[in-house]
Amino acid sequence: MQLRIPRTQLTVDELNFHIQGLFASDAALKSVVVFGEISEIKRHTSGHCYFTLLGEESRVACAVFKQYAGFIPQWPESGDKVLVEGSVGVYPQRGVYQLYARRLIPAGAGAVERARRELQERLEKEGLFAPALKRPIPRYPSRVAVVTSETGAAAWDVVQVAARRYPACGIVVVGAQVQGAEAPGEIVRALSRAAALPGLDCVLLVRGGGSREDLVPFDDERVVRAVRACPVPVVSGVGHDVDTTLCDMAADLRASTPSAAAELVFPDRAELAARLSKTASRMEYAVRENIRKQRVHLAHALSSAASRTRRRLSEGTASLAAAGRRLSAAMALRLADAGAALAVRSASLDALSPLAVAARGFVTCERGGRRVRSVRELNAGDEVELRFADGKAAAAVKETLIT
Repeated sequence: MQLRIPRTQLTVDELNFHIQGLFASDAALKSVVVFGEISEIKRHTSGHCYFTLLGEESRVACAVFKQYAGFIPQWPESGDKVLVEGSVGVYPQRGVYQLYARRLIPAGAGAVERARRELQERLEKEGLFAPALKRPIPRYPSRVAVVTSETGAAAWDVVQVAARRYPACGIVVVGAQVQGAEAPGEIVRALSRAAALPGLDCVLLVRGGGSREDLVPFDDERVVRAVRACPVPVVSGVGHDVDTTLCDMAADLRASTPSAAAELVFPDRAELAARLSKTASRMEYAVRENIRKQRVHLAHALSSAASRTRRRLSEGTASLAAAGRRLSAAMALRLADAGAALAVRSASLDALSPLAVAARGFVTCERGGRRVRSVRELNAGDEVELRFADGKAAAAVKETLIT
């Protein structure tokens, strides 16, 4: 018996959309990195970019949509070796599958350097590398983040230098892949996580040595902008002395190696101790010298004050003596004047005094303690008292005669 295989009848649209769904459901095709050679690159007026990526024996159509095209520098040319990061999908209108690129990473030495130069020129025009943007590194940091591979030697180098030079500082290693196509995204995310750490003073972005191609992630525009946008100062220590990346140019301070970067950030405790000792000696000398000067100044001030006091006392004594003499003379003159006036008044009083009259032989008569002024006040038999200049006598009235 002949086996009959059932067939499903589809339209062209249904077939293409079905295949498109298969591509969309494959997680492996949503994020791929494909190596190849650029061919037939074209920039459309819409802002989209189209090219073909060649392999050894096959090719794949590629498209870069407008929202991603702005991140691609002017370096892509036919013949350039690149890594294309993106997703694979179906373009049903033409019945072909395409690689939808989000990012192009130069892979050949010439293309890499050309891309770096062109990006450097563009960022320099923006002022991203301006010296005025460089921030000072804290002299005595309390907490530092190290962005690097958690399994690499760079993190260990930084920790060792910090432990030797400045163990008081806390260190937080923020892991990130520092090599390969995924490195730029991971470095940007690591910088963001580091910036969110509380009490952070500084960030070290480091990785060990390698070929110049290994440092390509540190020439990525996203990483360069993330370094410049970090809210705390960033010190880069990437590669060796001969290697300079765009991150080095954007960082606030650049070192040739991770260890050199750590030595720039962490002060030497032995040097600090010596500096503190020297400062303490200078302060002690300054205090003693100041005390000596103050003592000399105080002695001079006391001597001057004593001299001024003696002079003022002498001047005051002389002034007081002169005033005493003037007062004595004035008092003598006033007493003489008062004595003369008193003599005149005494003479006047003596002239009017009853005693003076009595001294001339006159007698006063009193009765009952009251002076008798007229004979008419007396009657025969009254007892009276007669006052003389030198005494008094009791008498009785025999008779009165009125003249």
